[in-house]
Amino acid sequence: MDKTVRVWEISKGNCIRVIYGVSSQLCIHFHPVNNNFLMVGNANREITVINFSTGRAINKVNFESEVTALDSDHTGQLIFSGNAQGCIYTVRVNSKTGSLSRSHRHRSSRKSESPVTTVQYRTFSLLTRGPVLLVCTQDGTMSFFSVALEIQGYLTLHCSLKLAPRVHSIRASFCPLLSLEKGEFIVSGSEDSNVYFYDLTRPKHICVNKLQGHGSPVIAVAWNYGENLLASSDSEGTVIVWKRARKTGQNSEQH
Repeated sequence: MDKTVRVWEISKGNCIRVIYGVSSQLCIHFHPVNNNFLMVGNANREITVINFSTGRAINKVNFESEVTALDSDHTGQLIFSGNAQGCIYTVRVNSKTGSLSRSHRHRSSRKSESPVTTVQYRTFSLLTRGPVLLVCTQDGTMSFFSVALEIQGYLTLHCSLKLAPRVHSIRASFCPLLSLEKGEFIVSGSEDSNVYFYDLTRPKHICVNKLQGHGSPVIAVAWNYGENLLASSDSEGTVIVWKRARKTGQNSEQH
């Protein structure tokens, strides 16, 4: 919110570069192939590609409103971004030069212009037998799109889930490893201070687990690489790390 992008050396906890912008920096993603590139969405309605070795902006592309969430495909050739009006964009990226060009525009919901809080790409889903995109908006809509990489990232809505509207900008995440076992699992924060797990393959009983421990709205969740640890953070600044435990042959989560 202070208009900066900051690069950190995790092992020492040191900030090694500060890049100053002209508006709040709302979402950020390392390019998966070119380690020098950062892709940043900001309140100035732009996605900017930054070379963080030099701190210079290389290229940018403009949108109709604030860019609030973004992710890329595994090749780094496509960016998927969401804005404050509920639109989702597919943007082509040149991994060598950082040049950007808009490809497709979608609406997360036909009836809503709610800000997009989560955009997350996944290479493969058992539901669609191909790549998918998870999109969440502040009005509580959770949408699941199939991605046509051969048509430059064109999105087709596969299914959606309507939760209670949110006051906060609450994020959600795929559970990739868990989903390979027996369903299509999504984990999300909530206004009621709990962390919820949803299985999109069970529409009648979609909530399959609830983690209790926070004392205020849970606004963000994130897995470690091996997906045996889940971090959740709330609006008061508390972070809880949950460890997966196996009981009687089934997955459950415990603090």
